[in-house]
Parts: sequence; structure tokens; C-alpha cells
Amino acid sequence: MRGWLTGRLPADWFEGEPEVSIDRDEILVVGRIPAPQQEGEVSAAARSAAEEGRIKQFREDTREKRIEIARELEHATRRKVAWGVQAGETRTIFTSLSAPVMTRLRQPERQVLDTLVDAGVARSRSDALGWCVKLVAQHSESWLAELREAMAKVDDVRRAGPDAATQ
Repeated sequence: MRGWLTGRLPADWFEGEPEVSIDRDEILVVGRIPAPQQEGEVSAAARSAAEEGRIKQFREDTREKRIEIARELEHATRRKVAWGVQAGETRTIFTSLSAPVMTRLRQPERQVLDTLVDAGVARSRSDALGWCVKLVAQHSESWLAELREAMAKVDDVRRAGPDAATQ
């Protein structure tokens, strides 16, 4: 998929290879574009506004082609495709899938979510649960990376197993 995207994306869109994240439901393609050049001392707000403007311009200029590429990829993979861009320090994801996740929580877990909602940290239990997942991912990044690496090794062993020759 990464190779297909490398060949299919216009060469002038991104600086280097885009970052591609894939899960069961979605393919997220995030590319880096040049940050706007600004003269002299610039405040963080001015820098951020310029980067957001550059991202908005890219989004508008590439919309039709991104839709065309996404349709081709969605047809081939049966997954939704989302796009994002990073300019300087500003990263924006355009339209990303929000997948429902069914879960059963006992009262102590619900109370955590309700506390976040009551405190105004989150708008809803769903929003609070998303906030919690982001926080865990942030604080467990190296452990999650190690776990993903181990899972990839298990996949390699499965592919090399006794049934590999008959496939």
C-alpha cells in the first residue's frame, strides 16, 4: 500500500514520503508540506496562523485529486482513507473516521468518565473515553511500540509456518 501511494501521489505534494497509518477501519495519510517563510521575529500565534493558512490552501488545492486517490484506495482495500498535513509545527487531520467502540464499564470506570465530563474536560462519556485512550497512549508509547513489534514478529512466524507452502 505504501508503495502504491508513493507511485500514485503527485511528486510535488509532500516533502519526502508521507506517514501512513493503517488500522482495521481506516488508512491515514499525513504528508509534510513546506512551512511558510516569515521574515524577522514572529510570535507563536503568527507562526501558527501562517501554517494553518498554508494547510488550508493545500487542502483546497488538492481536494479533487485527494478524493480520486482515496476512492481508488478505498475500493482496493475496503477501508476509508483520511488525509492530513503537517506544516512546521502545525499538524491537521482533515476528515478522519470516528469508529464506534462498544464497551461495558463498571461504576468505578463510569465515575472516572463522568468526573471528566462534569469538570468540563470532556463533552461526553465518549469524548472522555477518547481523552483517556490518548493519555494512556502518550504515557505508554514505548511499551505500545514494543508490543506492536512483537505482534509483527508473531505474524512473520505464522506466515513461515507449516501451512505457508500450501497457500
